[in-house]
Amino acid sequence: MAPAKKSARKKAVKKPAARKRAAKKGARKVAKKATRKTARKATRKVAKKTTRRPARKTTKRTAKKTARRPAKKAARKKTARKAAKKATRKTARRPAKKAGRRPAKKAARRPAKKAVRKKTARKAAKKATRKTARRSTKKTAKKAAKKAKKKGATKKGASKRKPNPAFMKAMTPSAALAAVVGGTPMPRTEVTKKLWAYIKKNNLQDPKERRMINADDKLKAVFGGKSRVSMFEMTKLVNKHLS
Repeated sequence: MAPAKKSARKKAVKKPAARKRAAKKGARKVAKKATRKTARKATRKVAKKTTRRPARKTTKRTAKKTARRPAKKAARKKTARKAAKKATRKTARRPAKKAGRRPAKKAARRPAKKAVRKKTARKAAKKATRKTARRSTKKTAKKAAKKAKKKGATKKGASKRKPNPAFMKAMTPSAALAAVVGGTPMPRTEVTKKLWAYIKKNNLQDPKERRMINADDKLKAVFGGKSRVSMFEMTKLVNKHLS
């Protein structure tokens, strides 16, 4: 009976340790099952999400963009307003600062600038007067040389030219022409001079057409009974009355 009691005692002693081991094993099995279940659930969720993501992402992105746009515009407007305000402040400050600095600077520079301008104006005036004087002297010299050349040419021409003896020959006018010019013999040039003097004295030249001559009773006898004659016809008709 003694060894049986000992084995029973040993079993009674060993029971709590075995229980602990069994409990641990059970806990491990439960943990493994839980991990497997969680892994399966996670894989299923991932698969579902991957199938749904593209549509959701596009919708979310568009929603985010549409939500951001007015905010961005408002931010840009704010920045633009701030920049405009700063610019206006700077421009408002600058003229006041410059206005304070400029009068003193201008007042200091003005006399020097005026002196420089006066000097440049004097120099320019002197140069202009010199140029004009040179030009005038050159022009006068050229004109004098031209006049001298012309005088020399006229003198030479006068010395060379001789009157045509046919014009200088004394011609006796007819009775009709003698009533206008006179009966003494004279050259043709003298006859034309006296004829024109008679026309001007009696206002026989047409006032509208200066080439035409209105003949009176004396000139009608010279012009062959014509009451109106041109200058070119008159010379031909007068030459018929000279012999």
